[in-house]
Amino acid sequence: MLLSGIFPPITTPFYPDGTVYYKKLEANVERYSRTPVAGIVVLGSTGEAILLSDEERREVLKTARAAAANQKVLIAGTGIESATETLRLTEYAAEIGYDVAMVRTPHYYKNQMKPANMLAFYRFVADRSELPVIIYNFPQATGYDIPAELVVELARHPNVIGIKESSGDVEKVRKMVEGTRQVKCSATVTETFEAVTPRMVKAATEGSGPGGELVSVGALAGKPSSASVNVVGALKTRQKEVGFQVLVGAANKLEPSLQAGAVGAILAFADPAPTACYEIYAASKEGDLDLARIKQERIAKAAERIVGGLGIPGAKYAMDLNGYYGGPVRLPLLPLTAELKAQVEGLMAEIRS
Repeated sequence: MLLSGIFPPITTPFYPDGTVYYKKLEANVERYSRTPVAGIVVLGSTGEAILLSDEERREVLKTARAAAANQKVLIAGTGIESATETLRLTEYAAEIGYDVAMVRTPHYYKNQMKPANMLAFYRFVADRSELPVIIYNFPQATGYDIPAELVVELARHPNVIGIKESSGDVEKVRKMVEGTRQVKCSATVTETFEAVTPRMVKAATEGSGPGGELVSVGALAGKPSSASVNVVGALKTRQKEVGFQVLVGAANKLEPSLQAGAVGAILAFADPAPTACYEIYAASKEGDLDLARIKQERIAKAAERIVGGLGIPGAKYAMDLNGYYGGPVRLPLLPLTAELKAQVEGLMAEIRS
């Protein structure tokens, strides 16, 4: 499955009393669906997933899934310390129509998280998951940094298709890209080389009338079925070779990470500024490195301070400034002070998205 592009790891909205505000979640997802992002990540770190009950996690997944546009790739954060519980939430995500499971590294017993433990954990989940799996490494939060060599070994598993690497280490990105070059598979994409998932094919099939089968363009023209483009309903697809896909999580280092071989990013800064982040990716993909660097410089300070420094309260307040619903955080997180809000306002003044 193709994972290139920008993915906001959406926040979980709350009422002032701390209960989940599902209507605002729907509104945010619908708005992200109208932006140029490639997809949406639900229950990532920015979603305060670790502070939600199991029932809330499931309801958040269900609500976001129902509100998202069909053409957006949907990634469910399903990582829990236990492999069994991780698999259970992954199975639920598959059941309701998600495309990919993002599984963070278990870390509570970090001194015992040796390579053998990590290999066993990810292989257990990947062997049994209906969804393709991406590893999620966030050492700033977990205190555990999965080694590049271990990622390279896990990349050999046919159901482990990528990693979200949030350490901000560009050299590590380069090392993982180089170490996984031998991993190749075929992915279904649109005629314009955007992601296609089984959920998207199913939606196109259901809307194409009786039968709804994939038909090659050559067959439609009465020619031998050798054309590379197939159609189902209004969806035209082709095949593209993809490798192990490295996505990054540090918006302030997006441009150099893309130059190091990352195919995209899951960025908390894309929550308040999805288009600004996408512009860096688009310029880089088109080979306009000068423009990519200009676009990177435009957001670098804001991304580093708001996301890296102020965290989820900062990201949520920046969302409020840009027309999304950020709202309050859940304890033990605390809202920003008036002074910190003023800082965010200044940093976001020229970043509208």
